[in-house]
Amino acid sequence: MKILMLCCNFPYPPTKGKSQMRTFNLLKYLSEHHQITLISQSPQDLPPADVEKLQQWVNLIVFPATPQLQATGGLLATAKQIKTLIKQGIFPKELTHYSQNLQNWLDRVVKTNKFDLITCEDSPNEVYIRPQWRQDIPTVVNIHRSLYGKTKHQLQSYSSTYELQKQLNLPILRWYEQQYSAKFSALVTTTQEDRRILKTINPEAHITVIPNGLDLNQYPRRLSNNGGQRLVFIGAMDKPANIDAACFLSLEIFPAIRQRYPETTLEIVGTDPAAEILAFANLPGIKVTGQVSSIVDYLHWATVCVIPIRKGSGIKYKTLEAMAAGIPVVASDIALEGLTVDGSGVPPRAMRANKVDEYVYAVGRLFEDCKLREKLSLNGRIMVESEYTWTQMGQRYEQVLLNLQGSKL
Repeated sequence: MKILMLCCNFPYPPTKGKSQMRTFNLLKYLSEHHQITLISQSPQDLPPADVEKLQQWVNLIVFPATPQLQATGGLLATAKQIKTLIKQGIFPKELTHYSQNLQNWLDRVVKTNKFDLITCEDSPNEVYIRPQWRQDIPTVVNIHRSLYGKTKHQLQSYSSTYELQKQLNLPILRWYEQQYSAKFSALVTTTQEDRRILKTINPEAHITVIPNGLDLNQYPRRLSNNGGQRLVFIGAMDKPANIDAACFLSLEIFPAIRQRYPETTLEIVGTDPAAEILAFANLPGIKVTGQVSSIVDYLHWATVCVIPIRKGSGIKYKTLEAMAAGIPVVASDIALEGLTVDGSGVPPRAMRANKVDEYVYAVGRLFEDCKLREKLSLNGRIMVESEYTWTQMGQRYEQVLLNLQGSKL
């Protein structure tokens, strides 16, 4: 197939963020079997070497980035958003990066019938897609996160300075996603929850769930089954869900574990630790690393990875990373959401805990039982290998595209 792929957020290097990681790994797989033309925008500080590297996989056309407009808050801003949405059918935030030159190029090339289908990598790119195009060429939007679903979840899970504005925005976002999703031949989401939300908004939509995957070369399984009493928690330490989890772990779970196992240590590993996270380094047995060169090294060092996430939805990347690295995992129901780690006929792949005493029990069992550590290590790695590699996700994405092309013939 000849695929026209639209991704205004330049998708290289893949280590820059989850959005870049997802787009790059999917296009890398597709490029092995299909001809891809990628349309993107270039930030001013984009290294030429990144452009050259990405050109190994795609025909690359880059437009200058449009200076981003500053978003404003308050009720007046919400009223303006409603006006723009009704008039243009576009959520105003998605216009902050809009390039008329890019739009003109797309309008011209679609008329040439040079491509078999168009993909939008993440929903902000939908602004460039004309509703009438799907009559002549299949179009797919790969939704990294539902804006409506994200805002709804934030209102349910977090306190917010802008809670009133988010409440007002919620019906706007629902209507917006209903409108833009109808433009596409098919939708792809990363979670079952986003699929459920979008299916409620647009019952006629064809929606496929394709989670994020892992590059197992970056997460080798450790060779030795470490003993000791060393805990680790990983993640971006400026994110509200991770801050909450680190506080719960450091102030409630860890002291209770230290009462039974006084030699236990905890390392909190991740970028941009918030002030309250940095303060935990003053507590006995806790180290806060900040950004590190290799998270895998810290996972391999640990006896147990504890993931006490209490807020959020969808498959947690940090859980997959730990399981891929072969580290026994003790995690909350939210941290294990979407993963089959226990139950009838399922080999144990992680231990569940939600209350302090449940974490103390699970961590204690793993400290004392070498065979149990090895069992979780092996089973967790096998699950990731069999279900969550980028090759498997690329194959699933490719099948969505092939089905669309076949239905057009």
